[in-house]
Amino acid sequence: MNQSNMGGPFNIGEAARQSDVSAKMVRHYESLGLLPSVDRTDSGYRQYSDKEVHTLRFIKRSRALGFSMAEIAELLKLWQNQRRSSSDVRKIALKQVADLNERMSEMGAMKRALETLIHCCHGDHRPDCPILDQLGQVHNLPASVKARRSD
Repeated sequence: MNQSNMGGPFNIGEAARQSDVSAKMVRHYESLGLLPSVDRTDSGYRQYSDKEVHTLRFIKRSRALGFSMAEIAELLKLWQNQRRSSSDVRKIALKQVADLNERMSEMGAMKRALETLIHCCHGDHRPDCPILDQLGQVHNLPASVKARRSD
């Protein structure tokens, strides 16, 4: 009988395939404590159940929405706590929306600055390039671009 129809146990490759997460990320999530340590075979291979695969899918969807690992850890705790308050979940989601809005605003400023630089460039055979000139002058870049350059 096919393991995927039995509900586990799954090896790491099958758990990764079923959750659409790489085996490397499965191990990473386990090392961060987002995924609890799982049983191992006598030869040391991890064995995952449907529960862990479901948790991996939760993590993947949370990452797709841009939540940080710390936020995902908090969301996992709330998800697993049947006595949770939905207001706690809502608060985390609202903060994520605010963070996304801020990043979108910063990206919009970066896009406008780059469009301005592109407009100033003749794009011909001459070596002078206002884009490169402006990139070399940090003080003329928008604050959001300066902040990203220090990363």
